[in-house]
Amino acid sequence: MKDSGFFQEFEVFSKRSDTSPLQYQFSLLAPNQELALIMAQENFMRREPVADLWVVKRSDIRKMSVEERQSLKRLDNKDYRNTKGYGYLKKKWRKYEQEMLDEKEILSWGGKPSND
Repeated sequence: MKDSGFFQEFEVFSKRSDTSPLQYQFSLLAPNQELALIMAQENFMRREPVADLWVVKRSDIRKMSVEERQSLKRLDNKDYRNTKGYGYLKKKWRKYEQEMLDEKEILSWGGKPSND
C-alpha cells in the first residue's frame, strides 16, 4: 500500500504489564512515527495504565499471501500429535465393565450350591 498525502496510518499496541501479552488497541493517522507515538500516548495512556506502547506503520506490517497460508496446512495425517484428552476412556471402561462377568453370574453356572 502506497502512502498518499501527508498523513500515514499507524497501528497501536500496548502491554498492561511487563509480563502481559501485546494487545492491539486502535489505528491512527499521523504525519510521522514520532508524532504517532505522542498521539497514541495522549489518546491511550489517559484511560488506563500501560507498561509499554508500540506504534507500527501499517505499511510495514506484512501478512502472509494465500500461497504462504496454504503451505501451513499439514500435508500428511498427524492427528496423533493433537491431544484430545482422555474423555473417551470413561466410555471405553464402561463397555469393558459391561462385558466382565460378575461373581453372581459365575456362581449361577454351577447350579444349586452343594451342602457337603
